[in-house]
Amino acid sequence: MARRILSLWLPALAMDRWRLAHEDEDNTQPRVLIADTAHGPRIEAVNRAGAVAGARRGMMLADARTLCPALLTAPADPAGDLAFLEHLAIWAMRWGPWSAMDPPDGLLVDVTAVPHLFGGEARLIEDVHAAFARRKLALRSAIAPTAGAAWALAHYGRSQAILDPFPAQGDRIPPQLAALPVAALRLDEDVLTVLRRLGIKRLGQLDAIEEDGAGRDAIQRRFRNRKSPAANPLIRLDQLLGRIPEPLLPVVPQQAPLVQRRLMEPIRHRTLLDTVLEDLALDMARELEGKALGARRLELGLWRVDGEVLVRRLEMAAATRDPAHICRLFAARLDDVDAGFGIEMLRLRASWAEPLALAQGDIEAAAEAHGTSLSACIDRLSVRLGAEKVARPIPFASHIPERAQRWRPPLDPEPASQGLLAFHNRPMKLLDKAEKIAVLYATPDGYPKRFRWRGAVREVARVEGPERIAPEWWRERGSARLRDYYRIEDGAGCRYWIYRQGLIGDGRGGMPDWYLQGLCG
Repeated sequence: MARRILSLWLPALAMDRWRLAHEDEDNTQPRVLIADTAHGPRIEAVNRAGAVAGARRGMMLADARTLCPALLTAPADPAGDLAFLEHLAIWAMRWGPWSAMDPPDGLLVDVTAVPHLFGGEARLIEDVHAAFARRKLALRSAIAPTAGAAWALAHYGRSQAILDPFPAQGDRIPPQLAALPVAALRLDEDVLTVLRRLGIKRLGQLDAIEEDGAGRDAIQRRFRNRKSPAANPLIRLDQLLGRIPEPLLPVVPQQAPLVQRRLMEPIRHRTLLDTVLEDLALDMARELEGKALGARRLELGLWRVDGEVLVRRLEMAAATRDPAHICRLFAARLDDVDAGFGIEMLRLRASWAEPLALAQGDIEAAAEAHGTSLSACIDRLSVRLGAEKVARPIPFASHIPERAQRWRPPLDPEPASQGLLAFHNRPMKLLDKAEKIAVLYATPDGYPKRFRWRGAVREVARVEGPERIAPEWWRERGSARLRDYYRIEDGAGCRYWIYRQGLIGDGRGGMPDWYLQGLCG
C-alpha cells in the first residue's frame, strides 16, 4: 500500500495563538510579536492589519515603525508556541494513527489507509480545514507520498493539494513539484544562496541535472562535506522522491497519573483533610503500580468553595509509590492551608514519574523492618530544612580514590559520567586523608616487607598488586607523580590499602613516598 503523508502548515501560528489568548483586545489594529536580538527587537509574527501596513516577519521593529508608527507590539513566546504545537499534534491524531511535529509551525500526519473513512482524500482535507477553522487557526495543507513532497506543496504549492503516488519506475519530479522553488526542499539559507548563484531556482532544473550524471556529480562534489540533509540539496531531493527514507519522530501522548475526590460536604478541619489525603495517596499508589511507575514530583490541588485553588508540590529524591511516605511529606506542606468556607475537591497528580519495577513484598521482613530508607530520610530532611541545605554523595568517575565521589543537592539530576569504574576493587573504608607511613622493602621498586603506621611496626605476610593509577593530567601539574597501589596483609590478619607515590628516577622528585589510604574488610 502506497504511503500517504498529510502536511499541515500554520503560517500564523504565533499570532493566532496570541489572538486566541487575548480575544478581549482590539485585533484590528496593526500588531506584531517581537523578540530581542543583539541588533534590537525583531518581528517574529504579524497580524493581517500589520501586514497591510508593511510589517513583515524578520524585519527589525525600527524599520517597521518607519512604515507604520502606530504599530502595536507584544513579546513573542517561542516556548509557548512549541507547547501549543505539541497539543495540536496530539489532537491531529484523529486523522491518522500517528502525527509528528514539524517546528516551528507545522505538523505531519500519516494518513495511509485512512482517507476512505472520510470519503476520500479530498473529503479528509476538507474535514481538516473545517476543524481548524472552528478553532480560528489559519491553515495550508497537502497530501503526498512523502513528507518532503507534502511539505513542499503545503508551503509553496496550492493549498489542499493532493499528489498522486509516484510511479513505480519513475524517477522524474512530478509536474506539480517541478514548478516549485528550490526553497521547497527545506534547505538552509546559505545553501539556497549557492543554488541561486548557480542558476538553479526551480525543482525542475534539478530534475534536468538528475538526467545528466555529470551535473549531479558536480553538485555532489560541491556539497560532499555537508552531511546534514538541510545542507545538501541532493539528499533532500532523494527524500522528496522517496529514494531514501526520512525518519520522523511521532508524538506519543503521555497522561500524568491523576486521582481526585469530590466531597459531598466541604471540609474545614485538618483531621478530615488528612483522611482524604490518605485515600488519595492509596489511589495514586494503585494507579502508579498498575503502570509500573514511581512518582518523583506530586502536585496536590485543593479547590475551595469560593473558587480559589491552593496547590502544594513535592519532589522526591527517588521514585516512590509508598502512600505512608507521601502522606508524611505532604503533612508538613498543609500546615498553612486556609480552608476558608471549606474545601470541596482534592486532586493529586504525578507530574513527573519514572519507571519503578514491581516488587514482591515479604510479610515477615516487613514486620521486622522498622527503619527508614535513605531516600525517605532525604525527602523528610528536604521538606523540613529546605532542598538547598541537604546534600548527598554520588559516585563520580575518577581513578583517584579521594575524588571518586561528589556532593550534590538531593533533587539535582546526577551528572553524566564515564561509568562508575566498578571493575576496580576498593577497600571497605577509606581514610579521610591518606596518612604517610615508613616502609622497608627488598628492592627500591619492589613490594613492601615491613611498615610503620601510627607508632606500630607491622610485618607484611601477603601482598597483592601493584595497581598503577596515573595522575589526572588535565587538572594536575606536570610534576604530579603516579601511584602504585598494594593490598597487603600483616601477620595478625589485618588488611591495608597502601600506595607508593612516584618512581625512582622519574624526574619528578626525590625518593618515592608511601601512604596508607584504606582498610580492607
